[in-house]
Amino acid sequence: MSSASGEDRPPDPTMAHAASLPHLTEYEQEGAWVVVVHGAFDLDSAPLLASALQDAAATHPTVVVDAAEVTFADSTVLNVLLNFHRGHRLRVARPARQLLRVLELTGADRVLDVRATVEDAVAG
Repeated sequence: MSSASGEDRPPDPTMAHAASLPHLTEYEQEGAWVVVVHGAFDLDSAPLLASALQDAAATHPTVVVDAAEVTFADSTVLNVLLNFHRGHRLRVARPARQLLRVLELTGADRVLDVRATVEDAVAG
């Protein structure tokens, strides 16, 4: 990375840390609300996901969790997904390898509607 003066600067470690923090991005696609999960989600950050899912369900009949960018998910996240699934139309798209393993080990992949792509999840 070069500065305006042409000097090289080392990467800012605070920016790298901020990018790895759990966060969500959200958007509407074809009538469904897509919640993209980034980073590691656990007991401390799972409420962020739960709140986003509830907010989305208030205005959209289908909620899609794009889980391709999940770096870690524990049983708290699994409980958030399963509890939300009980009362809403939830689809989990592109689960990252670690999350997919958790879903398979617990049998949740047979309960939740897991899709290979966001497009497939949105289409129904």
